[in-house]
Amino acid sequence: MKKISILGAGLSATSLIYYLIERAEKYDWEIHIGDYDENIAKKKTNGNPRAKSFAFNVNNSEEVNNVISNSDIIVSMLPARFHHIIAENCVKNKKPMLTASYVSNEIKELDKKAKDAGIGIFMELGVDPGIDHMSAMKIIDRLRNEGSVLEAFFSSTGGLVAPEYDNNPWNYKFTWNPRNVVVAGQGVSMFIRNGNYKYIPYHRLFRRLIHTSIDGIGEFEIYPNRDSLKYRETYGLDDIPTIYRGTMRRKGFAKAWNIFVQLGATDDSFVIENSSNMTFRDFINTFLPYRDDISVEVKLKEQFHDIIDDEIFERLKWLDIFENIQIPLKKATPAQILQYILERKWQLDEGDKDMIAMQHRFEFITKSGKKKQIISSLVVKGKTNEETAMAITVGTPLAIAVKMVALGKINLKGVHVPVIPQIYNPILEELEELGIKFTEVESNL
Repeated sequence: MKKISILGAGLSATSLIYYLIERAEKYDWEIHIGDYDENIAKKKTNGNPRAKSFAFNVNNSEEVNNVISNSDIIVSMLPARFHHIIAENCVKNKKPMLTASYVSNEIKELDKKAKDAGIGIFMELGVDPGIDHMSAMKIIDRLRNEGSVLEAFFSSTGGLVAPEYDNNPWNYKFTWNPRNVVVAGQGVSMFIRNGNYKYIPYHRLFRRLIHTSIDGIGEFEIYPNRDSLKYRETYGLDDIPTIYRGTMRRKGFAKAWNIFVQLGATDDSFVIENSSNMTFRDFINTFLPYRDDISVEVKLKEQFHDIIDDEIFERLKWLDIFENIQIPLKKATPAQILQYILERKWQLDEGDKDMIAMQHRFEFITKSGKKKQIISSLVVKGKTNEETAMAITVGTPLAIAVKMVALGKINLKGVHVPVIPQIYNPILEELEELGIKFTEVESNL
């Protein structure tokens, strides 16, 4: 009997846990689910005799070592900052580890130690990163094998509300960690376009958009992710003239969001001393010129006269930012206050379902010299409040990878992401069987 230990039982782990429990008897597994709050872990067992819950504290080194040393496979669903702690202990105890999170520099440095220990550390097995890598590499490898030359690669993903439940003027609701949405894009975004390097600072980010559409779902705008350039190495595209990765939102979102960016309301680097004595209206006014002869609304319009219009203003107003609603947060950063304001209005309503949209565009020259493009699109909608589209697409590919390691179908050593056929082909095949399927459209350019 193999013992698979899952560390962290939050929302992102739901589909992963259900998948493994459903197959536990068939493959003679025992699924152990640990969380700081054991009640959360216990609920996820669904009373299955093959599943057990336990309290887990990642800051207790003895406890971490005990869990890992007594397991056959470790799946870390903890916050990203803890993965290296788990990975280091997995190397020490010679136990394979899998997770959906990005490869950090600390994890990269464990590659040789993991190889020496004879174990694999498998990262970026979720949706983005994860399914994006797998689906892109499948087509990139196919084009290479056909003798085609890839000239441009565009990739974008969005966590959104399903169209049937899209009923607010922002066409957006929180479907994942709200904090990540508020601070998204901070830093400099880098990509290459027709051989020209582009560096977009945060204050210009939400003006530099590209647009796309997905049949049956509608139109989207895309703003660039932080560092698209590093994916040249990941995908073996060192000489590609164009590579761009971005985040999808509905049309009009970025223009309105840019008001908060320009105000400074997304800043997380300082605290507002008297935040608990402020209202939403006071908060907005904090960033505007000192004038008591005109209203906050007028000041905002004057400050952003070049980018604000009636539609944007109505979106802002709908969030109640001009209301005298008390802020209950002490010494909060602007980003924390903005998150509080947004969470009042951007929550999924009861019965709402979320949606993951992903699209790749490949521009290439065939072996015979024809210029063509392939557009590959994926849309996944949530099933329930627990089995959201985000949870499904994060947890399911990871769960399939866990199964493959448990059955000995992946025997790689060292640190890996899913960009090789041995990993991505079986995962994509099973995802397709489960209804997580890309549609491809090829056309001439």
